Amino acid sequence: MSYQVFARKWRPQVFEDVVGQGHITKTLQNAISSNRLAHAFLFSGPRGVGKTTTARILAKALNCKEGPTPTPCGICDPCRETAAGTSVDVIEIDGASNRGIEHIRELRETVKYAPVGGKYKVYVIDEVHMLTNEAFNALLKTLEEPPPHVIFIFATTEPQKIPATIHSRCQRYGFKRIALTEIASKLREITNKEGIKVSDQGLNLIARAAEGSMRDSQSLLDQAVSYSGMEIRNEDLQAILGAVAQETLKTFADGLLARDASGLLLQIDTLLEQGQDMRQFLAGMVEHIRNLIITRIAKDAGPIIELPAADLETIQQQASGADTERLVMLFDSLSRTLEEMRWSPHQRFTLEVGLVKACSVATLKPLGEVLDRMKSLEAQLGARSQGPAGKPEAVRERPAGYASSARSTASAPTTAAGVAPAPGDPWEKILIMLKQKRASLASALGPSKVLNSSADTLVVGIKGTNFQLELAEQKESRDLVERLAEEVLGRRVQVEYQLLAEEKKTTPKGTSPKKPAPEEQDPFLQDTLSIFNGQVIEPNDAE
Repeated sequence: MSYQVFARKWRPQVFEDVVGQGHITKTLQNAISSNRLAHAFLFSGPRGVGKTTTARILAKALNCKEGPTPTPCGICDPCRETAAGTSVDVIEIDGASNRGIEHIRELRETVKYAPVGGKYKVYVIDEVHMLTNEAFNALLKTLEEPPPHVIFIFATTEPQKIPATIHSRCQRYGFKRIALTEIASKLREITNKEGIKVSDQGLNLIARAAEGSMRDSQSLLDQAVSYSGMEIRNEDLQAILGAVAQETLKTFADGLLARDASGLLLQIDTLLEQGQDMRQFLAGMVEHIRNLIITRIAKDAGPIIELPAADLETIQQQASGADTERLVMLFDSLSRTLEEMRWSPHQRFTLEVGLVKACSVATLKPLGEVLDRMKSLEAQLGARSQGPAGKPEAVRERPAGYASSARSTASAPTTAAGVAPAPGDPWEKILIMLKQKRASLASALGPSKVLNSSADTLVVGIKGTNFQLELAEQKESRDLVERLAEEVLGRRVQVEYQLLAEEKKTTPKGTSPKKPAPEEQDPFLQDTLSIFNGQVIEPNDAE
């Protein structure tokens, strides 16, 4: 007889042998005992958790010579034929290969015939979600009112792809992932009966790699026996599975918590020389950090973290000396690096730089602490701005004027915001603030004065030329002045400008006109002279 793999050899034959699905097997046994069996079932859940196996056991229970019975004998012809897959009354259909409407039409014709040797005809359709919409629609009527001797059992890993009309005609049973301890216990039972020597840690490695699938765990055990023989070492399992030992993860986590980037890079180099897959290693590291976080937060982390007792104790010891916020930041940083490695052409470089980033990430201060610090600084600044008597220091500033502002800007006292303290006249306050915003406009309005002021209007007279008036009346300039006026006056006003007529002075005959003093010259002329280091030459001087 040819070799039979563990997954087939140790396949459950009765409800009691099904691991991790007691909520389903008990319900089915009670339904059989009370004669309340539905005509259609939908078994959904991950791969390798017992959906098809449970369907076969249910078929044996219905067609057993002693049945229908919740405990099929397993020795009568219907039981043996069902277990071997040769029973003509138990029809197993692959939904992926028989997904068209023509296959469902054939099924509708065959359901009319009575069972040959048993009491029921059981149709088991695996991966039923692969059927087309037309096939599902063709099945609806038969599924809702099948002949009394027909039982439908659908199995799927993707129940969300099945139409709601099918769901409503079936009793749905959700199969769950099998716990690590239950898988390890079943594997220990198999190894004892097969005479295989393997440590508990090795069985836990296999169970973790199976990710809740009993069939996958048995296949991995089969593979390990082929590699190592009847005595399986932990090192062999790590080589087969590509798994990382918990001790390696602990050492690496210690380096991350100590911010030892140099040591981590050396460890990465060593792992690469050993042929370790970097993405798989980093995924294990992310899981290890997650386990540390869970241990820090949960009161009883044992049921949440699927690890042996010895490894769980090691994680608890390491987590006791770590900061939760630091662990959370490490988890975020390593998770981003893992995602970047997925698309990176140079995974080693991405991992190394990601580890350096993880070591350099600083712990964030609580928001409340930052706000308290800001309030403290504001209080200190406020205390410094007060005089000895608790009143603001009186600061005098020269009247607005472009020529004087250019010379005194560096030495003028300023407040914390960089704006010189303003005297009492509102218009002078506006001009002082305008210097900080737009110096050219401030120089144009320097020799101006307020002619009239009302609740919503401010009339300003400008001494100068039409050029200065046009500059002040530009929309951008007007909006800026009105905005500053609103800040000073506390209300919205409209600023209007008028050009003041220049006073004409008579000069006695025989005397030459007096040169204007530097402070009496046009502001723009002063600006030009200061830029080019020039001087005014009168026509008589040029001669």
